[in-house]
Amino acid sequence: MNIPNLLTLFRIILIPIFILVFFSETPNSLLKSILIFLLAGFTDFLDGYIARKYKIITKAGIVLDPLADKLMLITVLSCLLIKSYIPAWVLIVIAAKEIFMILCGVFLYKKNIVIPSNIFGKLSTVFFYISIFVLAFSHKIGIYLLYFSVASAIVAFFNYVIVYTKK
Repeated sequence: MNIPNLLTLFRIILIPIFILVFFSETPNSLLKSILIFLLAGFTDFLDGYIARKYKIITKAGIVLDPLADKLMLITVLSCLLIKSYIPAWVLIVIAAKEIFMILCGVFLYKKNIVIPSNIFGKLSTVFFYISIFVLAFSHKIGIYLLYFSVASAIVAFFNYVIVYTKK
């Protein structure tokens, strides 16, 4: 197993840690959990950088990396919804998009087709990280940024549909 894939697995391990910290009754649990989320984002950037720089991109990494991102995002949004930080429609829209992307990814993987992430998906992910970070400090600004993030995720989704239909 290479370093990028280990970082991806680490990101998956951060998911239950995020949940435990988020729902703990400790002071600043929201901020602490969002720092865990940001750590996951940093490892996402780092594993991609290392994989590209040292040309150790694997099929498993191409599949596991976005899966880890999607699982973390759905987890974070679910937790935020449970504590009423966000409206339900945000989770519904993003979960529907992400579940569809996972199912399509599995289907394409079985056909030996891999559609790697692109700039639209990466920007959408960055917008989510920023909006969730800001949400910890300012609910009003953070929620508007989150709405923008949802819109960017929808744009990214349609971009992937266009790329897929060309293959």
